[in-house]
Amino acid sequence: MLASSSRMRRPGLRLLCRQTLCSAAERERAADSLVPETLREMDAPDGDFAAAAKQLREVGRERLSIQERKRRRRALDSLGIESFASHLQSRGLDVPIKASPTTLQVNVGLYCNQACTHCHVESSPRRTETMSSETVAQILRVLDASPSVATVDITGGAPEMHDAFRPLVEGARARGLEVIDRCNLTVLAEPGYEDLPTYLASQGVRVVASLPCYSRKNVDTQRGNKVFERSIRGLRSLNGVGYGVAGSGLRLDLVYNPGGAFLPPPQDTLHAAYTRELKEAFGITFNELFTITNMPIKRFADLLYKQGKLTEYMQLLVDAFNPATLDALMCRTHVSIAHDGGMYDCDFNLALGSPIPAPGRTGGRTIHDITSLDEIHRSPPVTGSHCFACAAGNGSS
Repeated sequence: MLASSSRMRRPGLRLLCRQTLCSAAERERAADSLVPETLREMDAPDGDFAAAAKQLREVGRERLSIQERKRRRRALDSLGIESFASHLQSRGLDVPIKASPTTLQVNVGLYCNQACTHCHVESSPRRTETMSSETVAQILRVLDASPSVATVDITGGAPEMHDAFRPLVEGARARGLEVIDRCNLTVLAEPGYEDLPTYLASQGVRVVASLPCYSRKNVDTQRGNKVFERSIRGLRSLNGVGYGVAGSGLRLDLVYNPGGAFLPPPQDTLHAAYTRELKEAFGITFNELFTITNMPIKRFADLLYKQGKLTEYMQLLVDAFNPATLDALMCRTHVSIAHDGGMYDCDFNLALGSPIPAPGRTGGRTIHDITSLDEIHRSPPVTGSHCFACAAGNGSS
């Protein structure tokens, strides 16, 4: 069964909503939050967010997901291309089978101080879904019985803004597991989160941070006004406690995703450019750079459809299909857990509501149904037309 989500405590939000009752010092702290700027952009009457919200109210989230899948399917039909699974079979390739899970990815909730155009889980300051303490406790029990898992990868939303974040970090680290924080960087400048860099360093958490470009214009266009400046502040604060500094043992990795309907450039080439530009302009150092192909789902799929580029983008992904990526697909070695405990083969299936099937009943499995992740070993992942993105070019990290 799916767990009910707890109400989320969001430090600083009370100040933003009730500033007339706050002290001058509290108002000054609240004014430094990115949330009001994000909400202003979302509420712009001629913006994409306003149109999407209207459609969501009229149609509903489930029907919108069905419409989205139909659009991708029509795009492939117009190109004469079969499903992802059939595409593999027509090339004499096997559909990937799950190996023993090595990474448990946990989406602790959808609240975020940003609302990025490419966000496949559609996070924003208006999302209230968050993980309950009961689900956190069950995840830790399942980890105790799942010896193949080496890494707990915590995402959101802005995962650090959810009450489940620190108990998961500390529970996983106490079990000797690597913990990854999927950080948007701007959260480090939010009121009430000033201690985050020190906390993450004290726990030995690996930070994987989103920075889609080293250009202010490109970042702010994709992720919102003022995001680039705050991201640089966040990176400097992480460097300040040792992250990305040679010999510190604290890993700081960056993630690039394209700003439009194109594939990312080669990872090595981009890594060199990021290293040079961030060091020369801001004195920032980091470890690795990963590139991610934009998934044709949710906000990005809606943008492509409105621009009349969905078919063109699906053609690009199919043309760039690379069989060498199949062994490294995340669905083979990852299991993704939603805030309500639902289980998915990957974060993208989670966004689409395509769970790991539950044997003997309709609906999907949940973390509350199992005692060990070994129970889903050797099962075939749920695939769809969006899977072409993970298998395009050099693959998607």
